[in-house]
Amino acid sequence: MLIGIDIGNTDITFGIFQGKKLCDTFRMRTKINRTSDEYGLFILQAIQYKGYCREDVDDVIIASVVPAVMHSFTSAIIKYFDLQPIIVGAGIKTGINIKTANPKETGADRIVDAVAGYELYGGPVIVVDFGTATTYDLITPDGDFIGCVISPGIRTSANALWQHAAKLPEIEIRKPESILTKETVSGMQAGLVFGYIGQTEYIIRKMIEESGFENVKVVATGGLGKMIAEEADCIDYYDASLTLKGLQIIYDKQKR
Repeated sequence: MLIGIDIGNTDITFGIFQGKKLCDTFRMRTKINRTSDEYGLFILQAIQYKGYCREDVDDVIIASVVPAVMHSFTSAIIKYFDLQPIIVGAGIKTGINIKTANPKETGADRIVDAVAGYELYGGPVIVVDFGTATTYDLITPDGDFIGCVISPGIRTSANALWQHAAKLPEIEIRKPESILTKETVSGMQAGLVFGYIGQTEYIIRKMIEESGFENVKVVATGGLGKMIAEEADCIDYYDASLTLKGLQIIYDKQKR
């Protein structure tokens, strides 16, 4: 059994794989000041709740964009599972060629998403991850990662809105029935959601236009991505587990 772990700025997501099959997922909030025991006990109790035991875990692979948690987290895997986790980073086999100006700046989560998008859907492909930041990454038919766009995530934008405008309340992020709203809350919702749909469609259209590629597939993932994907005509697929699937694919490449 493989545990794939995606450590993001907001959440840590875990996937349990039997072979290539994603059997279960669970998540926790990302907190930098947790100890190795807190992480280890959480993972152990979570897999036991799902019906597994410690001895079932053969390997662990991690993609992280939060360096500050990695010492405690890696120590937790070693202490509670007696395993040295595989860390997605420099030198790991991915099958993707990072051809940006500074490849080392490319986050592990984006590399994993690119691998999954390319391997599962083929190239050319644009992978859009709606997270704390929203990333748009372009992979060519030959598996070259050649371009990216990064913008504030929809929840990050919402937080900025109500934290810096004294009279605007904290709201639920959802699409109102109409863009012609008549009060503050639905007006904020319309601006956030419809504005983000517009941003998404424009960025993807320009990326395809400037790349010169035809028949580009667009794959979306991330927490609020489903809501945007349902409204944006330019998104072909929504895959909530894309990052975890990418971790399993990368793990397979190491073993081969």
